[in-house]
Amino acid sequence: MRVLCAALLFIATLSGEVLPLTLPKAIALATAKEGNLRLQLVRETIAQAEARKRLAFAAFLPNLDGSAAASSQTRNLQAFGIQFPRVPGVSFPTFAGPFTVVDYRATATQSILDLASLQRYKAAKALISVAELDAAHATNQTVQMVARAYVLALESEAGVDTAKANVALAQALVKLADNQKNAGMGTGIDVTRARVQLANEEQRLQVAASRRERAVLELLRVIGVDLALTVELNDRVNDGSEPLPPVEETLKTALAARQDLKAQQKRELVAGMNAKSINAERWPSLGAAGDYGVIGNGSDNMLPTRTIGVSLRVPVFDGGRRATRHAESGVLERQERLRAIDLAKQVELDVRVAMSILKSSRDQIAIARQGLELSENELAQAQRRFEAGVANSLELTDAQTRLSRARDNHLAALYQFNLARIDLAAAAGTIQEAVQNMGEQKR
Repeated sequence: MRVLCAALLFIATLSGEVLPLTLPKAIALATAKEGNLRLQLVRETIAQAEARKRLAFAAFLPNLDGSAAASSQTRNLQAFGIQFPRVPGVSFPTFAGPFTVVDYRATATQSILDLASLQRYKAAKALISVAELDAAHATNQTVQMVARAYVLALESEAGVDTAKANVALAQALVKLADNQKNAGMGTGIDVTRARVQLANEEQRLQVAASRRERAVLELLRVIGVDLALTVELNDRVNDGSEPLPPVEETLKTALAARQDLKAQQKRELVAGMNAKSINAERWPSLGAAGDYGVIGNGSDNMLPTRTIGVSLRVPVFDGGRRATRHAESGVLERQERLRAIDLAKQVELDVRVAMSILKSSRDQIAIARQGLELSENELAQAQRRFEAGVANSLELTDAQTRLSRARDNHLAALYQFNLARIDLAAAAGTIQEAVQNMGEQKR
């Protein structure tokens, strides 16, 4: 899906053609490898966490070094406190050298038992899961942003269509006022009033067109594609007729599905592992070391030497530094636990607020739809009264203004409901499933 979308995007960019864009296609482009830049940055933390895991695992692998040394040395035996007995007629030399020492050597060390390093490796390994959960949460946030931007772009398109309908209505009423004046049933003020209303609607159309252009640019920016791309939005929004999910069921889903909550709970576990690693430093550690090489004067007199041994390190007293670090790690663990509790409460708040807005928006749709129907009936009645000559154009203009406002109210309620649907799905942690299941609806 993502490869196909990327190919279509590339072709449309090169050819300058209009790219049909559905919401699932927009999300596929945004979540692709070269899509949304913020998401790309978050994904880099996974590679960083994997590098830290490899670094922690290196504590269990042997360290191997090679060295080559050559030196020219002299030794004064008296400087080392070596005194020869005085024997009459015999002289003992006290100065040796210069002589050459060449040493070629390989040295290896290996950790055998180190509980602190084991705990640090476990913590580093768990950090990969944290990074993956953070990336999943960032993906959900990107999907939410794209879905909201897509709905807002649809709203701006619907606003243009509504403004065009208002302009067409105003043009028809101008023509009606002209006909009434020519028939002797109207006045010049009726025509002027109708033309003023037409000018207002034409100005609103220009504002709506500018708003649509900006909304589409915002959508392209969130997706992470070329802003010069021309797109055609093919999806439609929900009309508010679908049943609302139960609050408690949605809340239960959110607590189980929210990736940011899982990541925070994982951070709490990592903090506990770090505390255990510091506590494990109190236990003895066992290691092995050895070297092998040749030493001599660098010519034919090179002799092999080796060293093999094990070491047991037993911590006794470090001035209280380890206890202080352990106490600090305990504070960090409690902080992460409190953050997890706070985030769980925030998840519940997100769900309940989104559900409240969703219910309110659906009620507003019903009220706005009723107001729209009443405004259309009012305009029809005012138009018949004006044509019959029993009312002036002021009544018609007032009805036209109220119809325009009713259309805007219905449009705002409809798209507020769809934005609330997106926010509720994001709060429940099911935003990707929700946008994939969004079928085409009427505006």
